[in-house]
Amino acid sequence: MASLQSLICSVSKQLVAPNCAVTSKLNVPPPSVINASWSEASSDEKNVTRRRLALLGAGALATGLLKSSSAYAEEVPKNYKSYVDAKDGYSYLYPADWRDFDFLGHDSAFKDRNVALQCVRVGFIPTRKTDIRDLGPMDEAIFNLVNNVYAAPNQIPTVYDMQERTVDGRNYWTFEYDLEAPGYGVSAFATVAIGNGRYYTLIVTANERRWSRLRNRLKVVADSFKLSDLSA
Repeated sequence: MASLQSLICSVSKQLVAPNCAVTSKLNVPPPSVINASWSEASSDEKNVTRRRLALLGAGALATGLLKSSSAYAEEVPKNYKSYVDAKDGYSYLYPADWRDFDFLGHDSAFKDRNVALQCVRVGFIPTRKTDIRDLGPMDEAIFNLVNNVYAAPNQIPTVYDMQERTVDGRNYWTFEYDLEAPGYGVSAFATVAIGNGRYYTLIVTANERRWSRLRNRLKVVADSFKLSDLSA
């Protein structure tokens, strides 16, 4: 819970940390990258190149504003199930073969029954802000969020394309990122939004080695996240 409680403070600082790369289709140049001083730097560059090609071939997150209707999140595609928490004001889709589990500091979570690191979780913390745009420019806020909150000290984060969408008057930011550490890597989508006096975060992850096969499937999860008014 401590990491969640630090989330708003970390984002609101709006500082650009030096060890997080941003690979984006935004027109503005991404923050510069300070090369990591560890022996697998060349392999990291190859991984980033492969990811860029995958983004082009599989359909990257669109940079800009995507207008959506309420029906967008209400339709349940084949091989997915819908999780709705009316009490806490949110809903999302998850793969139908995943099972629920307890994830420390989060309100709900589902994971693959057999494969480690493949999971989705949602958490929220109180905030006085009323819209995700109150955090500042999207690229700066997301950059700082991944670098200062999501990444552990031994992980090198890379942020990929970012998307803003609007559903029923609420704004959402969805973005893709990697967390690289010696010997392993995690890839993820995250969607963040503000409503009901809360800062909500959905994160869906997988092992980096399996990401190319799972990316489109997990993007459906990230794009399905939707807030609703709290029920009595």
